[in-house]
Amino acid sequence: METFHRFHTYLNFSHPLVKAHFDPDACGWAFGMNVFDLVEWRRRNVTGIYHYWQERNVDRTLWKLGTLPPGLLSFYGLTNVLSPQWHMLGLGYDESKDLKAFRDGAVVHYNGNRKPWMKIAIEKKPWMKIAIEKYKGLWEKYVDYSHPLLQQCNVH
Repeated sequence: METFHRFHTYLNFSHPLVKAHFDPDACGWAFGMNVFDLVEWRRRNVTGIYHYWQERNVDRTLWKLGTLPPGLLSFYGLTNVLSPQWHMLGLGYDESKDLKAFRDGAVVHYNGNRKPWMKIAIEKKPWMKIAIEKYKGLWEKYVDYSHPLLQQCNVH
């Protein structure tokens, strides 16, 4: 797995509370795709665990910002790996992905900064390549561009 998916990337392991409870080399996951067993969620009090870590980080010494770190802490030891076909990652940053694999995926995830709906940024700065063109079709075929909200937000 790539280094940026390891816990040490998201958390401050010089803090004794983090160091005592977590493995810096533990694998994280993309929060864009989750399948939850809500009975198990309640039984294990995941909401309470999440609030616990949020309260410990009020001074931002466990992690800086974002929703991923408290989620990683809350679900530590409670996750199972899904088949890669369930969650196809990389469409927002990796131009080398094989489109054939994504056509069979259950969920495609534009994680990263290069979202296909960032066309507005391209129009304002034509020199700036935002979206990865070859992946736009995986998203666009499901978009109703005539929807008033998309019209208001200048998504096209």
